[in-house]
Amino acid sequence: MKRIATILALTILLLGAKSVLAQNPADKILGQWYTEENKSLIEIYKVGDKYHGKIVWLKNPNEEDGTAKVDKDNPDEKLRKRPLVGLELMSGLEYDGDNEWEDGDIYDPESGNTYSCYVKLIEKDKIHMRGYMGISLLGRTTTWVRKIE
Repeated sequence: MKRIATILALTILLLGAKSVLAQNPADKILGQWYTEENKSLIEIYKVGDKYHGKIVWLKNPNEEDGTAKVDKDNPDEKLRKRPLVGLELMSGLEYDGDNEWEDGDIYDPESGNTYSCYVKLIEKDKIHMRGYMGISLLGRTTTWVRKIE
């Protein structure tokens, strides 16, 4: 009986430690996010201490002829045949505190342009993604909503 109590206590302790570690404020952005108008689903993940995002789902994944949509507007001709699903479009974001991630880049496959970007968590399940050129005043903000499972 004493052994069972010890195992139970250790299990509770380990679970508590795991939940404390999982509460890193910088990791609040991790997960899957629907872009405006639910056009795509972006998975935000962490590599080292930087945050990246890739397309994991498209509302309209195929061209009219049934072939998968590709990165046809990329300025680099060699990259124009990459499928959009699986494409990393956001990279290099760093947590700056106060629910903000900055110093990243975001690629727009609809235009083939890459912009500087930052993200602000405005609610538990809503972020503002701002892409801009030069200074953040010259940009556009979109709202992404977390996919709830």
